[in-house]
Amino acid sequence: MSKAILLIGAFDVKADEYDFVRKLIEGQGCRVLTMNIGVLDATAPFRIDIDSAAVARAGGGDLGQLQAAKDRGAAMNVMSKGAAVLARERHQAGDFDAVLAMGGSGGTGVATAAMRALPIGVPKVMLSTLAASDTSAFVGVKDVTMIPSIVDVAGVNRISEQVFKEAVGAVCGMVRMDYRPSAETKPIIAATMFGNTTPCVDRCRAALTGKGYEVLVFHATGSGGRTMEGLVEEGYVSAVLDITTTEWADEVCGGVFSAGDTRLDAPGKQGIAHLIVPGCVDMANFGGTETIPERYADRLFYEWSPTVTLMRTDVEENAKMGERFARKANAATGPVAFLLPLRGVSMLDKPGERFWQPEADQAMFDAIKKNVEPSIRVVELDCNINDDAFADKAVEMLLEMMD
Repeated sequence: MSKAILLIGAFDVKADEYDFVRKLIEGQGCRVLTMNIGVLDATAPFRIDIDSAAVARAGGGDLGQLQAAKDRGAAMNVMSKGAAVLARERHQAGDFDAVLAMGGSGGTGVATAAMRALPIGVPKVMLSTLAASDTSAFVGVKDVTMIPSIVDVAGVNRISEQVFKEAVGAVCGMVRMDYRPSAETKPIIAATMFGNTTPCVDRCRAALTGKGYEVLVFHATGSGGRTMEGLVEEGYVSAVLDITTTEWADEVCGGVFSAGDTRLDAPGKQGIAHLIVPGCVDMANFGGTETIPERYADRLFYEWSPTVTLMRTDVEENAKMGERFARKANAATGPVAFLLPLRGVSMLDKPGERFWQPEADQAMFDAIKKNVEPSIRVVELDCNINDDAFADKAVEMLLEMMD
């Protein structure tokens, strides 16, 4: 049977545009399933498979009441929830293989809510007027492809026609791709890395790969940590080698790479092995020097690049992080342990380097040991995080915890 594309759109105001795209998809040999997220009454020149009333019900609302209230924000909230519920249900039922949507701010918000409810690997294409701006709220931690609409999704003209065809070509090409694994499927270990912990993670990755594991490395830049934890929540990951927990420094200090206050939660909730290392917690990240908050004027900085400035965390901030790390570990339902590098938590944090402040590191280590449950193992090594002995011990501990 031919592949099916779910078209999500506000057919009350964009029926002609979607009809054009629908015909393009069918011309490529794919079938179309349609979902209407428009709140106004729609008369479309094609069959609507999932109407807006059904979407509203799935979102916990009533279409008639939404129409009467004329509250756009409330309507978008209900339709977002409903679109996500129905997209997940219809995909699980095998009704479609990929999803395509087009729209402005409202349509993008509703349609991408549905896309984020789908597993990674399901092709998701969003043609949007917002695709050239910050799309993190729409993409989340999923594989949503954003295509700039160039002009508004308002009519079929010489510009929009070309962009519509690009979107159709993208989603139809994606759905025809052979997604079978190119190699033997292996258990997955997730690891977190920063430039300042690269030697450690590279050595760990090589050792774990040699023992038959597939190691996924995530750059700890906020989105990296959130993506990793999202994959853990979806059951892809067997264990987490959390070498680089620097995103907590940004959460505490207001830096640009925070992953939010739920960072470190997912492995414990899933009950999988989680080795926690305070990697790069000596640094909070800001943009160029001109972006640094005035309250930090007297702090120690390192200009990592023209667009990234690192600030050395202090004793108080490290103690606060240590307390939070311990609380996260205490809440875990699976095996969890700490490995602490007493000679520095990054390349810049070792004797003779700019960020070497052992009293700040010790404040974190002490806070962890003071607040963690006695049953949770805490191992201290008299070496730097990037020393070979530290990486070897991290691999040893994680494999023990998995066993």
